[in-house]
Amino acid sequence: MARYTGPKSKKARALGEAIYGFDKVFERKKHRPGQHGTSRRRRQKSDYALQLMEKQKAKYTYGVLERQFRNLFEKASSKKGVTGEVLLQLLESRLDNVVFRLGIAPTRRGARQLVSHKHILVNGILTNIPSYHLRDGDVITVRAKSRHLDVIQASINIKSDVRKFPWIEWNPDRYEGTFIEFPTREQIPEKINEQLIVELYSK
Repeated sequence: MARYTGPKSKKARALGEAIYGFDKVFERKKHRPGQHGTSRRRRQKSDYALQLMEKQKAKYTYGVLERQFRNLFEKASSKKGVTGEVLLQLLESRLDNVVFRLGIAPTRRGARQLVSHKHILVNGILTNIPSYHLRDGDVITVRAKSRHLDVIQASINIKSDVRKFPWIEWNPDRYEGTFIEFPTREQIPEKINEQLIVELYSK
């Protein structure tokens, strides 16, 4: 299954945002990568460059490839509501993202791997499609035989009291989470200007 597997710190520096979470390299070198990254003389970015950067930031943050992202935008455009907000809601409702938000995995990339390796159930059914879109009331459970895995135990112990989002609930005793509803834009913590993405695709 295709996905970005290149250097994460370099990509975060190019986009100017710690899109993969806290990164010591990014904190130390926040300038753009390359020998001219620290140059003080920079051209002002065009509107297109800013729009493209926001799209790239969203794609790499959620681990979505170009064709998937385009299809999501078209789906968001066909739904009621503000297109940009609906697009982010669709990204947030992906199974791999919700597994990450629940704290079952330390990163979205790790969550994607747990889903692909058949460690996650949705409404009691084994689901190994990271891009599966959840609906209101869907229940996400760690498979019984997978609950002892070190990566899951470590992540749950660290994040159970840290990551709390109003649109999901986590029951640590049952290794079970519930996707309550789609989040509002104010509830989504990612620093993405979705309006620039809409402008890019609307040309």
